[in-house]
Amino acid sequence: MDDSEDDWLSLKPKEPLPSQCCGSGCKPCVYDTYQDELEQWEKAKAKKDRSLLTRKKQQCSNSELTPETFTAFIISSVDQLAEDTYQYKFELPGNSSLGLSLGQHIVLRGLVNGLEVQRAYTPITPVNAEGHFEVLIKYGELLMLASGTGLAPMLPILQYITENEDDETFVTLVGCFRNFENIYMKPLLQEQSRFWNIRAFYVLSQEHSLENLPWSFQKNTYLGRINEDVIKSMVNTCRRQPYVLICGSVTFSEEMERSLKAIGLKEDSYFIF
Repeated sequence: MDDSEDDWLSLKPKEPLPSQCCGSGCKPCVYDTYQDELEQWEKAKAKKDRSLLTRKKQQCSNSELTPETFTAFIISSVDQLAEDTYQYKFELPGNSSLGLSLGQHIVLRGLVNGLEVQRAYTPITPVNAEGHFEVLIKYGELLMLASGTGLAPMLPILQYITENEDDETFVTLVGCFRNFENIYMKPLLQEQSRFWNIRAFYVLSQEHSLENLPWSFQKNTYLGRINEDVIKSMVNTCRRQPYVLICGSVTFSEEMERSLKAIGLKEDSYFIF
């Protein structure tokens, strides 16, 4: 087998272009992956053992996505959910899944009016969804209704919006918990609430007095169970009719869906995780 310098240089990984980095602090970033592959190439070259490169390539091929390259997917449907919000559904081959961890995002690239646009999005489908994935593109105003651990898929969306200076999505988050101690990620939620376009409210079903809460939580906390009146008041304080994201137990999701329908929202105005 030819082990000439030119032959090894042809196998050397290529450094990513600046346009391939979304600038969102991904772990691993495309540059991290490049450094790993470069070290692998240097070791293989030093040992004159190309099998090291082959094994590395086989390991990477197990995942549908790779950080260093774009993969083409077929758009199977586009649904307009609001005036400026669309839900895109992309096909995945067979029963494969994206293989993302909770909180990870993907970078989508395409041509809009002849110009290449590239942005990061957090899929709204469950991390183990097979055969497809969906994203919401160009959010306008969101109302998030979360119960307990149902807060988890909301946080990556919140963080993506606040980390993107060009994203002016207005978000109202309503978190439902038994008591103050059960509220997850309090520091993060308080930090997110400091942004001009983020509001966070809490509904505590087993807390008996607002006076027991820190003053910073008293003004935006409801006691009792979330109901149609609370949801209606949240919708009415939004600047426009929001698109609603719901996540919680089956019972919680069913109750939220009934309340939304009761106040006049249609099925294409909300999404249940």
